[in-house]
Order: sequence, then C-alpha cells, then structure tokens
Amino acid sequence: MNETASLRARAEIDLAALRANVRVLRARASGAQLMAVVKSDAYGHGAERCARAALEAGATWLGTATPHEALALRAAGVGGRLLCWLWTPGGPWREAIEAGIDVSVSGMWALDEVTAAAAEAGRPARVHLKADTGLGRNGCQPADWAELVVAARAAEQAGTVRIIGLWSHFACADEPGHPSIAAQLDTFRDMVAYAEKAGAEPEVRHIANSPATLTVPESHFDLVRTGIAMYGISPSPELGTAADFGLRPVMTLAASLALVKRVPAGHGISYGHHYTTSAETTLGLVPLGYADGIPRHASGRGPVLAGGVRRTVAGRVAMDQFVVDLHGDEPAVGSDAVLFGAGDRGEPSVEDWAQAAGTIAYEIVTRISARVPRVYRDDETPPGPSAGS
Repeated sequence: MNETASLRARAEIDLAALRANVRVLRARASGAQLMAVVKSDAYGHGAERCARAALEAGATWLGTATPHEALALRAAGVGGRLLCWLWTPGGPWREAIEAGIDVSVSGMWALDEVTAAAAEAGRPARVHLKADTGLGRNGCQPADWAELVVAARAAEQAGTVRIIGLWSHFACADEPGHPSIAAQLDTFRDMVAYAEKAGAEPEVRHIANSPATLTVPESHFDLVRTGIAMYGISPSPELGTAADFGLRPVMTLAASLALVKRVPAGHGISYGHHYTTSAETTLGLVPLGYADGIPRHASGRGPVLAGGVRRTVAGRVAMDQFVVDLHGDEPAVGSDAVLFGAGDRGEPSVEDWAQAAGTIAYEIVTRISARVPRVYRDDETPPGPSAGS
C-alpha cells in the first residue's frame, strides 16, 4: 500500500518541481536577484518547506505579506533575507527588527512606528520604501514621496533605519502591452532617482512580479519577486501556459473515492437536485468540499480525473463532498480522484478549475484549507498512475 492510500485527500507538493521553476525564473531574471514570495502559506503549498526549497535553488530573498508570516519562518529556523510588506498600526515592528526581517514603509505613520521600535531594539531597522506608481493600493503617492524620503534619510543619519530597498508593484503586468506598464516604470525611475539624489543608497530596487519577470525584462532592476510562477502556474493565460515558460505545476490535489454505487435514471444528485441522472449510471463520491477549499461556484462544472477518465462535478459541491457521474464505470473504492495536477496522468489543471469557478488560478491553490494534508515529494521522477486511476 502506498503511503497516501489511507488519506481521505491530500495536496501533493513537488519540491523538485519548485526548485526547477526557481532555476527557470532565475534564468529569466536578467541577472537580477530573485525573491521567492511565500505569503499565504506559500500560496497554499506550505511556507516553510517551499521557502527552504527556493533558497536551495538559488533564491536570495524571501517575501511575505504579513509580519506574522515572516516571524513564523524565523521561528522555524528559516534564514536569509526576508521582506514583509503588509503592516498595520501597532504591528510587531520590534520583533521583526530583532529577527532580522526587512520591513516595508509606505507612509509617515509607519516610519514613525519603525523608528521608535528600532530605538527600543537598539539596532537599525532595515526598510524598503514603497512607492505607489499607479497600482493604488499600498505605497507612497508621488506627491508625498519627498516628505517620506527626507524623513527616512534623517532617520538613517540618526542610526534608526537603513534604507535597503526602493520598490513598487505593477497593476497590469499580466496584460501584455497595457499602457500602465510603461507609465509605472517611468514613475518608478523618477521616484528612485529622487531618493538617490537625496542620498539614499539602496541595495535593491524592485518592481517586477511574476508576469513582469517573464515578459518585461526592462523592469528587472536589482531584484524580481516571483510568486505564482514559482509554483508552476502561469500568472495569466494571455501570457502563455506554464509549460510555455518551462514551468511545472507544484501542487496535485487528489482524494480517495469514498463510495461507488449504481443508481437509476432520474435520480437527483446533491442539494437542490441541480443534476439528475439521464439513465441508469454509477456515481463516485469524492470526499472534498468547500470546507476544504473546493469552490462551490464550480458546481456542475469542476473537472475531475476518476477511473482514468475526465468527469465533471455532478450537482452542488457540498461542505465536505461532491459527486461525479461515472457513466457506468466502476473504479475501485479508494482509488484516486484527481482534481488538478501537472497533467502527467491526463488530469485537469489549476487553470481548468479557475475557469470552472470564474476566478483565477491564484485563488484555487491558496484556498485549499489546512484540513487537506500536504504531502511533500522531493525527487525528480513524476508521479505514476495510482491503482484504479
């Protein structure tokens, strides 16, 4: 019996594929350093294991959204350069400083809090000043940039901060040729030039995310930040598939069929009877539901490989389970139902599920809940077919 046979469901994480993806992205980075973004538990793949694998493959930085994500990595013994960027007032600034975590500053309130924390810690904070070049989320507006830069330089001269980075984020890099890309680059260059003229000497200037790393080489500067692409998922179907970029999906989501049974024609399936069997048939029960992160919006549309054939979710996705119509086939109870993966067995992709749910692939992998065990593979051999699949 293989080691996963007793699991209700599992998300298999291929660390060899992740490392290969990091190497591909480094080669695309035009000599810039690479930050492996492991926010949201590494997009659902497991932050600690993925962070270590990315560093092994040559990533020189790690990135998280929240300071608590960054502190958890440090608590797990993960070293290296580490930036976190989503702060709110009263955040754990001192803990981050003491843990050697770089912090992002987008406004005067954050600079005030981080300098106070640095004074308490007795060591300078490593800060990255974030510019809002057009995304309209976090970051300092151009009109307020001079005030922030002057204050940060004063804090640097006082010994409470070190300006390590100047950075920003694209709004539409996943839309090739969008006019905002060039406009944001121009604004970023201007804001960097202002900070450097004011005396800032950043180690890294960075704006490129996954799509920009793949398609906008002039945006690479000193560092690129790769998130979704590192996990073998294309940041945008319009840019090409993962395979087009030489990337391999890292996560495979599968479950063991919990029941296979024969039912008559006209039998309603799941809540609301939105699916009714057209003839006598067999049904397979897949023990995954929206509590596990399977989108209810994919009811009646989500694809599944079961019994070696692509099926579709029959009726509503429930909290813990859904049904597929096997059309008379009778795969063994306990055999695999594969929702998505790398495609080696003909299984659907994450993008197939995103289309079925009317969303993006990012959401599909990040929403897979902690109720689904992560099972880590770390070899160069793709998984073979499971019994009954």
